[in-house]
Amino acid sequence: MKDNSLIDKLQHHFGFDRFKGKQEEAIKNVISGNNTFVLMPTGGGKSLIYQLPALILDGTAIVISPLIALMKNQVDAIRGAQAEDNVAHFLNSSLTKTAIQEVKNDVLNGNTKLLYVAPESLTKQENIDFLKKIKISFYAIDEAHCISEWGHDFRPEYRRIRPIVEEIGHAPIVALTATATAKVQHDIQKNLGILGAKIFKASFNRSNLYYEVRPKVKTETQIIKFIKQNDGKSGIIYCLSRKKVEEIAGVLQVNGIKALAYHAGMDAATRSGNQDKFLMEDVDVIVATIAFGMGIDKPDVRFVIHYDIPKSLEGYYQETGRAGRDGGEGKCITFYSYKDIQKLEKFMHGKPVAEQEIGKQLLLDTVSYAESAICRRIILLHYFGEHYKPDSCGNCDNCLNPKEQIEAMDEVVRSLKTMLEVNEKYKADHVANILIGNRTAAIKSFKHDTLRCFGTGKDHDERFWNAVFRQSMVAGIINKDIENYGLLKVTQKGHDFIANPTSFMLVKNHEYEEEDDSGNSYGGAPSGGASGDPQLFSILKDLRKKIAKKHDLPPFVIFQDPSLSDMSIQYPITSEELQHIQGVGQGKAKRYGKDFVTLIKRYVEENEIERPEDLVVKTVANKSKLKVFIIQSIDRKISFEDIANSKGVEVKDVISEVEAIVNSGTRLNIDYYINDILDEDHQDEIFDYFREAEVDSVQDALDELGEDEYTEEDIRLIRIKFFSDLGN
Repeated sequence: MKDNSLIDKLQHHFGFDRFKGKQEEAIKNVISGNNTFVLMPTGGGKSLIYQLPALILDGTAIVISPLIALMKNQVDAIRGAQAEDNVAHFLNSSLTKTAIQEVKNDVLNGNTKLLYVAPESLTKQENIDFLKKIKISFYAIDEAHCISEWGHDFRPEYRRIRPIVEEIGHAPIVALTATATAKVQHDIQKNLGILGAKIFKASFNRSNLYYEVRPKVKTETQIIKFIKQNDGKSGIIYCLSRKKVEEIAGVLQVNGIKALAYHAGMDAATRSGNQDKFLMEDVDVIVATIAFGMGIDKPDVRFVIHYDIPKSLEGYYQETGRAGRDGGEGKCITFYSYKDIQKLEKFMHGKPVAEQEIGKQLLLDTVSYAESAICRRIILLHYFGEHYKPDSCGNCDNCLNPKEQIEAMDEVVRSLKTMLEVNEKYKADHVANILIGNRTAAIKSFKHDTLRCFGTGKDHDERFWNAVFRQSMVAGIINKDIENYGLLKVTQKGHDFIANPTSFMLVKNHEYEEEDDSGNSYGGAPSGGASGDPQLFSILKDLRKKIAKKHDLPPFVIFQDPSLSDMSIQYPITSEELQHIQGVGQGKAKRYGKDFVTLIKRYVEENEIERPEDLVVKTVANKSKLKVFIIQSIDRKISFEDIANSKGVEVKDVISEVEAIVNSGTRLNIDYYINDILDEDHQDEIFDYFREAEVDSVQDALDELGEDEYTEEDIRLIRIKFFSDLGN
């Protein structure tokens, strides 16, 4: 039965005539003076569960909240709904001494029903002494997942709340969060001493949200295209680093999108100013670190894009939950590359083992979600202990475009046997090289090319084997050793699998690899002309052949296949547009581009092709200091080892950068370095090979010239010289 007096109070204070979900039951529990645990998704109406009781009960409710921006937003919202401004205040480091005194006077006079306090402010002795003087109706701990080390936003100061509350004086506790697994929930209740609290839990299913995970290939172009297709709609783009936030915001601005940045490194005035512009719709898009949006009540956010995959599924759920809070459309697009996971793993290295263990498990759940071929909702809701019954939600990429799966039982067994044969003492890349029979320097030095398992997986490439390792990890068949970072270990479940193999379905074409530095993309972008216009691709290949013949060069020196493929998608018709094609720099465009853009322009006109509107993605000045540093270092004839050491990278990373520079049309002279490694005869042999070759594959060159004679590095270096000397 409805409590009409409570409905009347809801109508009086907030103008609503009904409660949502379990709000009414939870509010009654708070008013009755009981400890309360509220677990409701973003947009479920958590705030009302402590706001209404605070306005009804005697005394002041102390609301502990983690962010200054969040407090300001909440206080403004309460004041907007009430007659008096002093009904709600916040107490934090952003206030002047005079303002703090005004707040304290209002509280002492009994005018303030809600006092928002940061956990850091709560620990100050002067504030503890002040709060001892007032009548406290209850304590509300917002974003309570911050208490748990297993939560996605752990804050040590949150674990000090309970002893401080006991010092100030006993009152009921209300803990609220939008995201908590069973483990996190227990952690929160135990730490706050409210294990007996009544729990109010709403469904985590947000049926209006569309979930999609995309490969991290030409990400900025994809984002700009998406935003322009959703012109005028509000959206948030999350990045893990402040640098990336600034970079993406800059790229969006130069492409005519109303966007601003938001991160903790900005001064408070700029930060809150940018937030207000977003709320007031002066800008459409905010590019931010995860600090943005906690509790920001903007109902019409139409999309949330994750440029970087979040560190945990709790974080992902909460951040995507900021879309479509009004029940309308909400698109959640996430860009994923396993390289990002490896970066996050590296950041964990050096932390206490227990912390690494937690971080590793949270990341593993994220990888499982990203790489899975089953309904995204099933995985997401299962993670929060909720069973989603339908086989298909009809509102995620996996349900709308089912991914192909292949049987990989045999491959899993081969990979496990290889790990055991090397005594589980090597990382994924080394194990993959053993399987495919790649005689790297490390393989030779450990004599692993003499092992029984060497080359047993040469029917697949390295990316395939990495997918096997990752999906085996998700299945619990192998894991990565924590203390000896990255070593692959076979679990008990893995040993059982070898003894009794069962079906293992591997997701195909779902590797989400990032673009490599030369602009060639793997696992998602076009190779050949398949993803573009096949007719144009074929014509471009003929033109390339003709130009190559004229210059007496192999065709791949003019433009590589991925570049032609990209042209067949983007239809560049000017030299400027051509420079935005992957693998084409200013030098290449100037040297060979004219004939290509003329042909494409004629083709577009003859076939009445409508080109993508956002073809030319303008870029802000290239901030890659590494490229500039490498070019300057090569001019000064500094060895690649010294370049790598000074930048904290590996030699192979330097070679990749040099490949990208040369492939884009810049001429570099690396003879000084090659001469130290290879004698003239060996150099000539590789150089002549590429002169006659039909493709520029390093593996083909190794097969032809002999892996006993040359290393992959030797081939790559001479290939760079070949491109630079003849192509540029």
